[in-house]
Amino acid sequence: MSTFVIILSFLAIGIAVFAIVYTLMIGRQQKVLKGELDTDIPDQVKEHAFIRNPIFLSFLIASALILLYILYWTIKYI
Repeated sequence: MSTFVIILSFLAIGIAVFAIVYTLMIGRQQKVLKGELDTDIPDQVKEHAFIRNPIFLSFLIASALILLYILYWTIKYI
């Protein structure tokens, strides 16, 4: 395996570990529902609705990695 693949593998593993730990931390902080169907949305989430969304973050990170990969191959063959 090349150095590039090893670095991307470690990066992917690091992101996955961070996501699991972050998810567990958020899960522990959630209030237990007391007979209600919905709870109030926290103020931090209201202020940063897109930044706190893991789907948007994964799209942003994947797009950046793809762009870096394309730039790497472009510079390599110039």
